[in-house]
Amino acid sequence: MNEPLACTASIGSSAQTEDSEKSVDASIGTVSAPRADHPVAGPAVPPGNSEAPIISERDLRFMALAQAAAEEARAAGEVPVGAVLVRGDEVIATGFNHPIGAHDPSAHAEMVALRAAAQSLENYRLPGCELYVTLEPCLMCAGAIMHARIARVVFGARDPKTGACGSVVDAFANPQLNHHTTVSGGVLEAECGAALRSFFAERRRASRAARAAARGEATEAVEVAEGSAGTATDPATPPTSEPPPTTPL
Repeated sequence: MNEPLACTASIGSSAQTEDSEKSVDASIGTVSAPRADHPVAGPAVPPGNSEAPIISERDLRFMALAQAAAEEARAAGEVPVGAVLVRGDEVIATGFNHPIGAHDPSAHAEMVALRAAAQSLENYRLPGCELYVTLEPCLMCAGAIMHARIARVVFGARDPKTGACGSVVDAFANPQLNHHTTVSGGVLEAECGAALRSFFAERRRASRAARAAARGEATEAVEVAEGSAGTATDPATPPTSEPPPTTPL
């Protein structure tokens, strides 16, 4: 999962951050065909593949729960990504993205859900469990998913910047791995991508407003300073002088 810069950048660097977010924004949810040797199932099917995988009502239900978790991240000012870990029809744990608030670069939604599930089941291995997440996992999260022995990953929007389920790298496709996780991508992709794009658009608007306000305050300060200096040296306001003392007769 891609984590953009926090919005505490200075005025000079916030424009660069905005340009970077525009690039991320434009690419989120882009439908791209997975590699032929990668076990990705989802609406985006490679050309020539005659059978499009079916998205079940169960997948839609659990992805909707992940979307609800993503809204918790949005409410906290974090990039809205949510995850749900299930076993059968039981929700074991949920998690939402909050690396900024937690001061933790690993606090992605998937990692939070994996940690909570491991604590709940008292086992760092989670065989038979499935992970639903609104954004394609990054390489860090993919590694944790494999270490936890997750049976299946289902993600919503694709991430062409850091996605590790086929968009950038194929973390799950190496045949030398001692555990193989099935990956299904593109479930509620349009909705998950729209949530991310709207978040970035809102943050860009806030960034522009903050820069405009800062410029306005700076201009006002200059005008006040110039006005004070003009009053002190205004020739139209002659200095007052005491009348000369009278000489007694």
